[in-house]
Amino acid sequence: MHFPIMQAKALHATVVRIAVLLAVTLSAGACGSVEYRDSNAAVDANPLCASAPSQPGEPVSKDCERTREAGWRLDAQPSREPLDFSGGSKD
Repeated sequence: MHFPIMQAKALHATVVRIAVLLAVTLSAGACGSVEYRDSNAAVDANPLCASAPSQPGEPVSKDCERTREAGWRLDAQPSREPLDFSGGSKD
């Protein structure tokens, strides 16, 4: 037996669960920050890094190493300068 009222209640409960999980995820994401660092542009701009090592295992200058890293911080640092919402000019 199929009960349309029971199916509607189950669907409603699922929608509510998804909405609550989404709200919790978004609010938790607002508390943290991700910092991404990539050295590819700096290596490409450095003329000393134009020639690649000719032998495998040959050392590469530290300035010419290509690195990618990301860091996650849960405690975002507060702004050093408070925001001014007064709307007036600072002149």
